[in-house]
Amino acid sequence: MAKFYDALDEKLIQFINKQKMFFTATAPNEGRINLSPKGMDTFRCLSNQQVGFLNLTGSGNETAAHLQENQRLTIMFCSFEKTPLILRLYGTGEAVYPVDESWPEYASHFELYPGTRQIILMNIESVQTSCGYAVPLYEFQEERLTLRRWAEQKGEDKIQDHWQKKNLVSIDGLPTGLPIAPE
Repeated sequence: MAKFYDALDEKLIQFINKQKMFFTATAPNEGRINLSPKGMDTFRCLSNQQVGFLNLTGSGNETAAHLQENQRLTIMFCSFEKTPLILRLYGTGEAVYPVDESWPEYASHFELYPGTRQIILMNIESVQTSCGYAVPLYEFQEERLTLRRWAEQKGEDKIQDHWQKKNLVSIDGLPTGLPIAPE
């Protein structure tokens, strides 16, 4: 059955650190809900009440747009291994960009991949565990390298072009706050 906590404990942090995938969910005040799977060793527990993840260049930038509007963020982990568990983190989030003063502090916790767009920080308001008994068993094979190779091949200038064309507004027309280098 579901249980709620005010913060992460060591056991839950260990569970998070073992996971190869997580899901983020945000929503604007009006418009489409965004639910995204994430991977590539991009998640970090910074304390028992703060976590962060690298937000890599992709087709859109919905998370940043939604957080700029209302800061609501949910993150979910599922155990796909023998012991079932679903872990949800509820809280408020913000995007930290390479131009921000706090970037070096947060970036030091990660291996920065080509195309790193921002770090999303979450301040945890509550933590929920539930059984996960219906989650199927899956075996991890390997990380998918497609996004990393794509960003490496594009190079920094073409990544900036991509951001300019596809990452400045959400699919619902909200600004993402992504700073773009002047041309």
